[in-house]
Amino acid sequence: MCLRQLTLTVLLAAGGISATMADDGPYTVKPGDLLKISVWKEPDLTGQVLIRPDGGFSFPLVGEVDARGKSVAQLQQIVSSKLQGYIADPVVTVAVEEIKGNKVYVIGQVKSPGEFPVVRAVDVMQALSIAGGTTPFAVLDEIRILRRQSGGQVALRFNYSDVVRGRDLQQNIELEAGDVVVVP
Repeated sequence: MCLRQLTLTVLLAAGGISATMADDGPYTVKPGDLLKISVWKEPDLTGQVLIRPDGGFSFPLVGEVDARGKSVAQLQQIVSSKLQGYIADPVVTVAVEEIKGNKVYVIGQVKSPGEFPVVRAVDVMQALSIAGGTTPFAVLDEIRILRRQSGGQVALRFNYSDVVRGRDLQQNIELEAGDVVVVP
């Protein structure tokens, strides 16, 4: 992971610390992310946790934590509140060690198809660039973005020719974790 690409802002506040992505609001952890949790003056309560595919993780004395859709600051608060029954005024630090769950996929007629971890906002044109661009056989006006949403999956239309000409730019959407860009 390139640390230059990851812009974590650490804010020391009364409630603890939090991490935010530059100008994108708080980063919410994803399955596959690796977190480091530490409790001040409690060396046995320091360790790494991997966010499981179901969005949860386990931590000593805390038990199971559902991390889906939660920011680092929210997780710090949850762990801290669950430890209050065991430790007086626990000081908890939660930090993102590795962002591995925020991936987009580009498949089809591109030079380097595959999964690409992203640590900042990436739109469709940027994802195509990350994949090395399209091949001469690509059908540029029929690119689709497959996105999972509650209740199923949707296919979003992307017309490369329009975007390159500066038309219909709203279709150059910001990709979300798990999106698949299909270039026929």
